[in-house]
Amino acid sequence: MGMKDKTPTTVEEYQAYKANYSNWGRWGADDQLGTLNHISQESVKYASSLVTEGYTVSCSNPVATSKVVDNEQRNPRPADHQVMVGPASSGDYIGVAFHGYVNTHIDALCHIFTGDSSQGGRIYNDRDPSLIREDGALTNSVDHWRDGIVTRGVLYDIPRMRGQEYVAPDEPIEGWHLAEWAESVGIDPRPGDAVLVRSGYEAFWEANANFEFVHPPATPGNAPSVIEYLFDNDASLLGWDLQEAGHKPYDYPARIPIHEVVIPHMGMPLLDNANFDRLAEACAERGRYEFLLIISPLVITGGTGSPVNPIATF
Repeated sequence: MGMKDKTPTTVEEYQAYKANYSNWGRWGADDQLGTLNHISQESVKYASSLVTEGYTVSCSNPVATSKVVDNEQRNPRPADHQVMVGPASSGDYIGVAFHGYVNTHIDALCHIFTGDSSQGGRIYNDRDPSLIREDGALTNSVDHWRDGIVTRGVLYDIPRMRGQEYVAPDEPIEGWHLAEWAESVGIDPRPGDAVLVRSGYEAFWEANANFEFVHPPATPGNAPSVIEYLFDNDASLLGWDLQEAGHKPYDYPARIPIHEVVIPHMGMPLLDNANFDRLAEACAERGRYEFLLIISPLVITGGTGSPVNPIATF
């Protein structure tokens, strides 16, 4: 089942993912990087060698104020942006609850637990959730990534492969679709890759302005078998524009099934709510889907993640 037989992940297989793809202890008891450990100095040097033009592309959506996203279901806590204008200068105040489905951000490894902490749930590397406090996390927090994430990014443009504007809700992206795309564009997965999966964010929301946004959303996106692809190829992180697909045809025992395996069990950061539309155009024009990717989280002491503006460079 799964990747090998190109069949959707069953509930039983999904439950087994948590043990089969666990990285607890793999990089030692004190590890704070998780799958970012797959990024070696050689990975960075190779990624840097992909820069031949000096052309850069942002992979971020604008910070979601109510003016940027005026749908209250999609953006229930709009970012607060105020500009103070004086006689000789101006300044900004920005307040943002970045987790959710509109702001481009990276999830730290303290963001998702293995289950309810009152019932024995843990965080990555078998740590106690009591270490996550209201004044900040004492472990697995985003400030451990202050030196930045620099590696090869690979864009998996699934709408282009399917000849669609966006991924259809009833045709989620499976792990074998990622493998098929990589083969079709001549990409050999490398340890440390940032796997960036495009589902067609802007086209979907433009075509579905009245889409009923529930939590978790039943938007198009990725199915749990992508976890197998990520683990088998030693990916460093997963980035996506529309996140998880709805649970059909299986009702997985999880609210957000991919998050709930890759963060607390695999120790993999997630780049949520990216926008890969301009990147897809740049890749198609050049006929190559690999590039230098740099993600620089804010240094938020004890933070569960950070808003980011990922930059791809050709």
